[in-house]
Amino acid sequence: MKRSVLTRYRVMAYITAVMLLVLCACMVFKYGFDTGKDLTLVVSQIHGVLYIIYLVFAFDLGSKAKWKFGKLLWVLISGTIPTAAFFVERKVVREVEPLVADAEPQPVRA
Repeated sequence: MKRSVLTRYRVMAYITAVMLLVLCACMVFKYGFDTGKDLTLVVSQIHGVLYIIYLVFAFDLGSKAKWKFGKLLWVLISGTIPTAAFFVERKVVREVEPLVADAEPQPVRA
């Protein structure tokens, strides 16, 4: 597996998690303080698009790492639970890193 597959997943996991936290804060202001209605709409749409990209990259990583369906489903759903993507990303990196390291060619020494 190429390192770029893992890197794409990691970047999108962090971006999706941060945008979900921003969306949660916007929802608190929208429903708790009756302000920021337009901002909440924009942030929710941005998060939705980024989450779709996250799904594609996570599915790509899962198929190349040959995950079982349950594990893949948990990784895909973690982008919808505030702060879960941070923890799941750490666990995924620890599990997938050896697959990436084994796939990289070793330099030839003369």
